[in-house]
Amino acid sequence: MSVKRLVSKLTKENLWLYILTELSKKSMYAYEIARVLKEKYEIPVATVTTYIVLYKMEREGLIKKRNSGGMLGRKYYVITEKGATALVDGKKFLDRVIKMLEEEKVES
Repeated sequence: MSVKRLVSKLTKENLWLYILTELSKKSMYAYEIARVLKEKYEIPVATVTTYIVLYKMEREGLIKKRNSGGMLGRKYYVITEKGATALVDGKKFLDRVIKMLEEEKVES
């Protein structure tokens, strides 16, 4: 039960980390991001949830939309400087947590 809760907290409840990681590599449209979350990261997230998270991230200035200019009129998301900083800070935090947990000694 505890591990399931941890997985949920580190995946579904922190989609922004995964999204920013992917957007730091290339711009993507929303459906593509949802597909990557499911296939690459194995996060069982509804597509609508991805759209909600993207909307919140855009409001916070972590990402911005860019029109493709093509016939489909897709909106691509790109990471902003603020988003890149948040991604670095988030990864540093996770690294610190792992290091602290590894340093703990088990007493018998």
